[in-house]
Formats: sequence, C-alpha cells, structure tokens
Amino acid sequence: MAKVNVKICMGTTCFVMGSSQLHDLVDIVNKKYGEDVAITGSTCLNYCTDTSEYSKAPYVKVNDIVIQEATIDKVLQEIDKCLKQQG
Repeated sequence: MAKVNVKICMGTTCFVMGSSQLHDLVDIVNKKYGEDVAITGSTCLNYCTDTSEYSKAPYVKVNDIVIQEATIDKVLQEIDKCLKQQG
C-alpha cells in the first residue's frame, strides 16, 4: 500500500489563518494511521497566490487533493477516503 502524503502549508497567510492549529495533526495522524500516512509542513504551497482567495486559507494537500479552509476533521476525512481507495 502506498503512503498517503499530507502537506500542511505553513506560509504566512495560512499560518495566520489557522494552520498553526493544525500542528496537532502530527500526533493524531501518527497514532491513528502509523506509517500509512506521511505528514510534513511546507513553507508555502502557493495556493493563496494562485487563486487570490486568501479567505480560503489554510491549505492542506492530501495526495493530490487540496483542502481549502482546512481543519483537523477535514484532513482526517480526506486521509480516510484515500486509504479506502487504496485498500
């Protein structure tokens, strides 16, 4: 099974808009999924500059899916979807 890759944008806009609160994902993901999911931070994913929709931050990318206005629950739901598709 391929790993699900999660990238949390930590750029200024995303950080101010809430990605700092997504740090808890690291512990949650490690406990819930173990090595099936790799989670990293990114200095900037550039989605706010591509769309000019700063109100949609913070951004998180789960494999190829971009989550706008990301929350812990939204990210976990997308990880579950990805794992079910792979399984």
